[in-house]
Amino acid sequence: AGTVEVDEENETILANGTLIQVIYANDPAEIDYTAYDIHDAIVVDNTGRWRDEEGLSQHLRSTGVSRVLLTAPGKGGIKNIVFGVNSDDITPDDAIVSAASCTTNAITPVLAAIDEAYGVRRGHVETVHSFTNDQNLIDNFHSGPRRGRAASLNMVITETGAAKAVAKALPQLKGKLTGSAIRVPTPNVSLAILNLQLDRATTADEINAFLRQTSLTAPLRQQIDYSENPDAVSTDFVGTNRAGIVDGLATLSEGDENVVLYVWYDNEYGYSGQVLRVLERMAGVHPRILPRREPVRIEAALVEEALV
Repeated sequence: AGTVEVDEENETILANGTLIQVIYANDPAEIDYTAYDIHDAIVVDNTGRWRDEEGLSQHLRSTGVSRVLLTAPGKGGIKNIVFGVNSDDITPDDAIVSAASCTTNAITPVLAAIDEAYGVRRGHVETVHSFTNDQNLIDNFHSGPRRGRAASLNMVITETGAAKAVAKALPQLKGKLTGSAIRVPTPNVSLAILNLQLDRATTADEINAFLRQTSLTAPLRQQIDYSENPDAVSTDFVGTNRAGIVDGLATLSEGDENVVLYVWYDNEYGYSGQVLRVLERMAGVHPRILPRREPVRIEAALVEEALV
């Protein structure tokens, strides 16, 4: 909602009073940001063209750029940050940072909370993901054979690096998770199914109460939401600004160590919110919040509090 004006002569967009400068270049190093009065810029690279330090460092050769934020899982030694989980790992010396992926941001906060309270022994993550523009609209050649099939006509089994990426934010889960994905013909909002074996037994009611309380009062409440809407479907979560929404009515547990959780996420808007939070942390521009959010650990005692 609002007004958008395009000034073709000055190559700007005025969106709700915010002036956006449009800059074109074939090579990032060709751009002089200072010519537009932009200094010490953080470039947010969402092209997907480069994911390693060598490729992304091309932005650092641009005049006026100081740091780079990648909106995809980084390769090599690049820090993969899920805000709220390991965002304290960002330092002023980090010239290139990754905000991981939408799926990683959706599931990592939930896994962090569950692991802290119950302990995750092992698990599998199955993602039902809206199709993306790296798939073909009609059957055609593709480096990934299944992704070459028509995205709007098929459910497509594919790979996901989200399970491995979780371990970069939660090292204690390294080697404990597997993952796969199914691309489906919807434009937005995806669903992660977490099939977990815990260190101790629980029930659906208990773990739902814990996750609901986490979404309300815990430090991860910016990342985790909770729903018990009986007729909820994917479009109901369009525009959600939290990384993931636990669907409490879909939770499965028989009172033993095995639990299945369903986590919705707006893989566009919800993930963008996480990217902005990382960007604010890198730039040191987040407004002061009162009362101050203490970086307390999620304790199992929160389960008892939720059940009272």
